[in-house]
Amino acid sequence: MFIEWILAAGLAVLLVVLVARFTKKWTKEDGEPEGPTAAHSGGILSALFLLVFAIAIIVPWTAADTARHNTYAEVQSLNEAYWRAAALPPADRQAVRAGLVDYTRFVADKEWPSMAAGGELPEGWQRLDAIRIRLTAIPSTNDEVKTARDDTIERLREVYAARRERATEAGAVLPPAVLFFTVTIGLVMLVFPFLAGARPKGMARLPLLVMAAVLGLCVLIVFDLDNVFSGGLAVGSDAYQGAISDFQRIP
Repeated sequence: MFIEWILAAGLAVLLVVLVARFTKKWTKEDGEPEGPTAAHSGGILSALFLLVFAIAIIVPWTAADTARHNTYAEVQSLNEAYWRAAALPPADRQAVRAGLVDYTRFVADKEWPSMAAGGELPEGWQRLDAIRIRLTAIPSTNDEVKTARDDTIERLREVYAARRERATEAGAVLPPAVLFFTVTIGLVMLVFPFLAGARPKGMARLPLLVMAAVLGLCVLIVFDLDNVFSGGLAVGSDAYQGAISDFQRIP
């Protein structure tokens, strides 16, 4: 793919060179920094940077919002499962609830650091499977136990689904092309006045320096938001920590 990018850029440059050569007789020279060539190129570069930057911000922002929603959905299902297990036989109730607490603490303390690295831990699925096996083995001694067992299993299915979504979002990062073009166009924007033949002096340097600082911050934000479980927009494990406290208040 990288070779295709180079070919596309090369063909575009070649087209400009050919058109400039064949239209030389009918066009006027334009060597001024404020001339139509510099104005046209600067406007297009600004628009391209805004387009790429918007994509680079909106995509991870949306992914982070979805990840945060799924995280709270998983925690809510864990709370519901813990609550529904109250009507199970004492030994099963204690085992199922202990498994739910153990799983929640595992996610908050051990699995969350690996989410920032872009993946989950298989042990989490094993812990959920152990809870599911314990639930399905509970005999239906009466309607109350059967209802509690089935309701708890249904809530556990929701935990499975939310966990699967969370695992998918952990690996959702921006395509390398978006990051590449964000940095490349940002750098071109920084040096464009000099490429156009301008030589800022005095107070004219101040807007250029401000623009350079803002562009640098924009590019940094893009990289900071690239992973929804790390960086400035990271989805934290606070919901799971809160769930552990909530379990203690459920009778």
